[in-house]
Order: sequence, then structure tokens, then C-alpha cells
Amino acid sequence: MSARLTELLGIDVPIIQGPFGGGLSSVALVAAVSGAGGLGSFGAHHLDPDAITALVADLKSAVPRDRPFNVNLWVPHPYEAGLRPAPADFERLRPLYERLGVSAPTSYTTPPVFDDQMDALLAAQPPVISFVMGVPSADVVTEARRRGIVTIGTATTVDEAVAVEAAGLDVVVASGSDAGGHRGAFLRPVAESLVGTFSLVPQVVDAVRIPVVAAGGIADRRGVTAALALGAAGVQIGTGFLATTQSGASPIHKAALTGPDARITVLTRLFSGRHARAIINPLIRELAAEEANVPEYPVHNALMQPLRRAAAAHNDSRYVNLWAGQSASLSRSVTAQEYLATLVADDSNRFESI
Repeated sequence: MSARLTELLGIDVPIIQGPFGGGLSSVALVAAVSGAGGLGSFGAHHLDPDAITALVADLKSAVPRDRPFNVNLWVPHPYEAGLRPAPADFERLRPLYERLGVSAPTSYTTPPVFDDQMDALLAAQPPVISFVMGVPSADVVTEARRRGIVTIGTATTVDEAVAVEAAGLDVVVASGSDAGGHRGAFLRPVAESLVGTFSLVPQVVDAVRIPVVAAGGIADRRGVTAALALGAAGVQIGTGFLATTQSGASPIHKAALTGPDARITVLTRLFSGRHARAIINPLIRELAAEEANVPEYPVHNALMQPLRRAAAAHNDSRYVNLWAGQSASLSRSVTAQEYLATLVADDSNRFESI
């Protein structure tokens, strides 16, 4: 199965670097992972079409010519286009705006239109495109295949994996509830889609014929070995690569990933309006009572952006989103190339000596 995945993607080792949105991805990280034989990924859901065109051009320049890379987009939920903030949504956050010395937003700017993003991405022709939060239309999948682009879908349940295969995508990532960052559930509510990685993977392997990539809570060679033993063709690792020197994560985020607080993470809607796994910090505790009241993504995400930017500018970890998976405490501050090498190293001698 691993050989099937590596041949399809054109990679040497069955390791995919998880895509990070919101500025956490970097061209340098993608180039490092792809150059070392894995699949580097860049999260582009926050970029407008022109920025996506420029991004793919930058990646094609930075990544060795014979190596693939992946660009990721979020498939929007149908109801999101009509969402707008209410006055109470602004008022709820006003004390935090004042505390951090930033101006409260006076208007709401809608995010980039997915169809426009998709047109730009297909035209730019990255080697691989991946999707979370849903499945793209049949027209998108057909056009990607016509252009020779490999497509990857993401599933948090067996039913979602079946939907990914039925949509015609080439690979499915089985993303367990252990994973850091945003949950991509799209057929059922997140609360009904929290399946752990090592429960999810073998069920998905039995349910679909396309290659299955395990994601969530995998941070070292032991996790890779376990995922492959369960039938996965490869693994996708986010948090471990987020801690490496080339990622776009801030110094305070990287420090949190390699510190003792990383042992405890929680699913929260407080940063974006969508459930995402993060290291607990004072903002999560302070606003815990509002968890069910914050507006849906993308409205709450837009309202929180001034706060997150101000906190990051002041290296204040109390108010930023410290995305992390449940194996974050295994993260190390090393280069992406060094980290990738540990994931594929032969540990047989070490285990024999125990």
C-alpha cells in the first residue's frame, strides 16, 4: 500500500506534511519536506485567487523540480455565505479588544470565494491539491484529473471516507480526533465525528479502495509503524512539522508545542467558530462559558483576527490559537529534514535491545 501511495504522489517516503492555514505554512517548510522525499503541503484557504497564483509560482521555484508539493483548500459549507455578525458578537469581544489595545472591527469582510480560489489553483497546476471540510464538485475533480493533478480528500468518519472515494478523489486522509487544528467533519456534527485515529484507520481501510493516509496523534516513528500496521498507505503529520524551524508558527507557538503545557489540548470554537484542537491557554478558560454562543465560522474567525494578530505581535501566548494535536509533547525543535529522517529511520536495533 505504501508503494502505491508513493508512486501515485511521486514521493520517496509515505510521509505527508499536514497543511497549515492562517500563516502557519511556509514555502521553506514545503520545500524542505518535499526536497527530503516527503510531500510538503501549504494551507491556502485564507488566500485570494491572486495570492494563490503567486504562491504556486513561489512553490514551483523553491521545491526541487522533480519533487511534488500539495496546496490545500477548505470546501465551504453551504450556509456560510449568508452569515453576518450580530451586534452582540462585537460586544462579546469588546473587553478583549480594549485589553489588547486594538480597535474593534467596524465591518465584516467576507472570506475569498471558494470557486474563485479553485479556478486560480487549477490554472496554476500544483502537482497535488488536497481538501478538508467537504468534497469538491465533480467538475473540479474532472478538471484536476485532466490537468494531471492528484487529489486528496479528508475524512473524519468512515462515511466521509466513502464520500471522498465516491467523489472520485485519488487519496483519502483518515483524520482522527487526536489531530491538532480544525476538525473537518462535514456529514455529521463534530460531536458525532470524534473517532480516534487508530480506531478510524482500519475501518476506513476496509471501506474504501483508494489509498488511506492516517492522520492525528502521529508524531514519531512508533506512530508511523502503528499506522502502517493498521493498513494505512502512509501518514500525514501536522503538529510535529509545525514545531520545526522552517514552519511559519510564531516563536511562542513553537515554545508551547515543546513545553509541558502541550500535554493538555482541548477542542474549542473560541478562536474561529469551528471546532479546533489547541493547547489550553487563558483565553480558552476566560471565554469557556461562551463556547456555545460564539457565531459560526467564518464570522467569528474574522472578529478574532485583530486579537490574534495583536497578541502574536506582543508574543503574548494568552490570547493566540496554539493549535496542537494530542501527541504534541513529542514535538522537537529541529529542522524539517531532521524530523523527517527520524520518522523513516530503522528502529529495529533499538527495539531488539529492549
